[in-house]
Amino acid sequence: MQLMHSSASYDRNYLALCVSLLGIGLVMVFSASLPIAERLYDNELYFVTRHLIYLVIGIFAFVLATTVNISRWQSVSGWLLLAGAVLLVAVLIPGIGRSVNGSARWLNLGFFTLQVSELVKLFMILYVASFLSRKNEEVRQQAKGFIKPMVILSLISVLLLKEPDFGATVVISATVLGMLFIAGAKLWQFVLLSAVVGGGLVFLASSASYRVRRLTSFLDPWDDPFGKGYQLTQSLIAFGRGDWFGVGLGNSVQKLEYLPEAHTDFVFAVYAEEFGFVGVVLLLCLVAAMVYRGFTIAKDAAEHHSLFASYTAFGISMWLVFQVIINVGANSGVLPTKGLTMPLVSYGGSSLIITLVAIGIMIRISYESKLSRPKITEVVDEQ
Repeated sequence: MQLMHSSASYDRNYLALCVSLLGIGLVMVFSASLPIAERLYDNELYFVTRHLIYLVIGIFAFVLATTVNISRWQSVSGWLLLAGAVLLVAVLIPGIGRSVNGSARWLNLGFFTLQVSELVKLFMILYVASFLSRKNEEVRQQAKGFIKPMVILSLISVLLLKEPDFGATVVISATVLGMLFIAGAKLWQFVLLSAVVGGGLVFLASSASYRVRRLTSFLDPWDDPFGKGYQLTQSLIAFGRGDWFGVGLGNSVQKLEYLPEAHTDFVFAVYAEEFGFVGVVLLLCLVAAMVYRGFTIAKDAAEHHSLFASYTAFGISMWLVFQVIINVGANSGVLPTKGLTMPLVSYGGSSLIITLVAIGIMIRISYESKLSRPKITEVVDEQ
């Protein structure tokens, strides 16, 4: 470990964007969780207090991540992914994994419930970044350079789908494919893979009528507004009530237990209701600026530091943007409803802590890139 010794070396813009989203998240968790916290625990501050605890732990993890050399992450990336796979198996074992609403996604650690898929998102990015940096020419020139990470991705996806956690599977798959595209994999490989995966999904969906109904219910949620379309119709009502400027902080009606998961997966809908279209645009602009800055960090790393750092920064940035797209899409009815949080904004300990670790890695990548730049000295002729 090597401590960052100069505050001037921090990427202050990226950090400021992160802090802004965390601030919005803290306010929205407080606003959206009050009614359900009062009913379930007779304590309006129950969820926001836990969110603050997770935030403190996350900040500690963030600071720790900024002290770890990027080369250290590369050296342990394979072991981290192996540990993640073992944990994915563990959550499927009765008595070890914790099941909620039919999904076995959590490990009960006593003081904390860990959602393993959040760990695996980061571990998969680190492993693929390591592979791409070591086998860059193979990825560009040979089919096996594309097939090898696909085999690992397939194994991880099978374990995630056994939970089931379709949302995490989509995010991880999209992120890995994006990293391979950035690395220069052939276009025909993506076309062939898309055809195979698309055909498989169509077959699985059409093999049972209930799957078709679940996948298409978001297209017309009003067809069953008190059944399969209930959550989405309530979310759309929140968007409609928000109008241009919102109903004001704390004045949401949908959070009064009309909208399920108002402080977690659907906190964006409550935000849209309270801050309106203008507030939504501002929030998405913050996310876009953070992702753009992340891509800039990745580009600088490729030029001044290392391919592993660059691919890691690209991967983390794509992970964040894909998860935001899916969360916003599910909240607004553009995509099927899936259990994915809004990064840095939604309530959720595992998501918040792991995302802050990823942000810490991004800050470290930017720091090491700046250190590796050649220093420019000015020579002043004495008169």
